Amino acid sequence: MNIVRASFYSALGTGARLVAGLVVIKLVAWFAGPEGVGKLGQFMGLMSLLAVLAGGGISAAIVKYVAEFRDDPARLSRFLAAALWYSLCATCLMGCAALLFSHRLALWLLDDPRYENLIRILAVAQLGIALLNYIIAVINGFMDVRRLAFIQVLGSAFGIALAIWLSRWLHLYGALLALVLGQVLWLVVGLPAWWRSPYFQRGMLRLRFDREMVVRLATFSVMTLSSALLPPLVNIAVRDHLAQQFGWEQVGYWQAVSRVSDAYLLFLTTAINIYYLPKLASTKARTSLVFELRNAYRYILPVVVVLAAAVYALRGWVTEVLFSADFASANALYGPQLVGDVVKIASFILSYVMLAKAMTRLFVISECVFAASYLVLVYVLTAHIGLIGAMYAFAINYVAYFVFNVLVVRRYLGEL
Repeated sequence: MNIVRASFYSALGTGARLVAGLVVIKLVAWFAGPEGVGKLGQFMGLMSLLAVLAGGGISAAIVKYVAEFRDDPARLSRFLAAALWYSLCATCLMGCAALLFSHRLALWLLDDPRYENLIRILAVAQLGIALLNYIIAVINGFMDVRRLAFIQVLGSAFGIALAIWLSRWLHLYGALLALVLGQVLWLVVGLPAWWRSPYFQRGMLRLRFDREMVVRLATFSVMTLSSALLPPLVNIAVRDHLAQQFGWEQVGYWQAVSRVSDAYLLFLTTAINIYYLPKLASTKARTSLVFELRNAYRYILPVVVVLAAAVYALRGWVTEVLFSADFASANALYGPQLVGDVVKIASFILSYVMLAKAMTRLFVISECVFAASYLVLVYVLTAHIGLIGAMYAFAINYVAYFVFNVLVVRRYLGEL
């Protein structure tokens, strides 16, 4: 499986997820306007946070070690039994915590206690979401991109139908509820698809504590948790700051532009995750590693430049189609955001070397430093130039992150 074929299948699955996400955004924009889109961002941040914590943050670890151990059935069986045990223990712990603090979370994130039951539903749903993430990570580790695309397409179709039905009935609450239940609904597709795969074994559903494998998971999950938890937490802090400074309507404009970026970049980040993480994890030779990185820049970077330019040229039409005419003020925010998107993808390609080679300390420190620097830049720039300062903060921070990753990869390659 090469990068072109992997990208084709990942594009199919990503396109389906993208359409599902845009349908939810459109429904929220219709029913609740810019303020509703701002709150949607807060709730999605909480979903991302809980999903990562509940599963123990080991999806990337599963991909890495399945790619490494797939030719060693004994070690693979030990690892997967420990991974499922680790994931479900973390799920129960975080689900209980979310249930306990559901009222406070509803007030803090959504400023409305009526959403308390929604957060309780999300807490209970973590069991299903954790199992789904485990299944998808195993399939990804075997680089079975066709099966993965099938699960994503069919699961997204179910999610769209559920979102339309619930939002017509319950409006904003229904759209948010559909985000939660839609994830669990993916199991209806994912479990049978995995069960019928040639590499599935019943032992992959066995739970077992294995000290050696749990230590591997814990070490690796520190990196994954830092990269997965810090962005939602920082974005929640940014939304709160922008809401206090400019109001929730302005947050809706910022969120709209950010969601457009997330939407088109999803194709590229998914391809990088599906192909490059297992590929880099199993690549040992310096020449092979350099070859894979050059190929990534050769195929992926021109695509992101073209997509960013297209979004900028069509920003007025994109904003009106995806949201509504009420979001016209968001069009002024696209420029620096799209420049930041290009640099972000250039940085991600290199940062996967740290993840694939388990450079735990360096990776975690870099995630913390650049999360903090982004937040500081947002505070400073929005105080001087207004809401667009948040977009400039995003771009400047990723330029610095790119330079850092170039230095790290050059040093690593020099040591091989």
